[in-house]
Amino acid sequence: MEHPNMHQLDFGFEVEPTTEPKSKPKSFKMAQSDFVFDFMDCLSSPIIVFPSAWQDAVPQLLLKNITLARLLTQMQGERMASLTEVVAYMMPRTFESPMPGEWVNIYTWCGLHYAKTFKNAGQMEAMMEIAPENLSDYEQILLKRLRVWIYDKRRKALKQKLKEGKPAIKESANQKKLPL
Repeated sequence: MEHPNMHQLDFGFEVEPTTEPKSKPKSFKMAQSDFVFDFMDCLSSPIIVFPSAWQDAVPQLLLKNITLARLLTQMQGERMASLTEVVAYMMPRTFESPMPGEWVNIYTWCGLHYAKTFKNAGQMEAMMEIAPENLSDYEQILLKRLRVWIYDKRRKALKQKLKEGKPAIKESANQKKLPL
């Protein structure tokens, strides 16, 4: 052995080392198409909020900041919803009934980060008093699942919106139908 402080233990397993399958490099056209769709997603996807009678109570300033928050999240390479979107989604739910403690922590923590990102001094002071400094591992998992779920929902909604917006292909007079 070259390293005297390193020991290799043999447990008697004869397993081939795993290798990651080589993924095909995307074509330039496909990568460009993905970039365009991601950009459209940031700018024009619908905002997903908790279905409730209170969904109109989400402040307009928060809704206006979602586009910028999506762009910031996209630039960081995260393929999930922004923390601002999480606040917008959860806000109507908070008006319905009390939430479990871990969701309250997630909501207030996300609210604090929203206030820090968009420099809302009045909100930041209030949030500093009630928001936890860090989330537990379990709360981080719950938050990540929610962010991915919101991201998937908004992208599906955008794809559906784009499908409905496409004009139907019209048959020309010269085109004949094939017999079935």
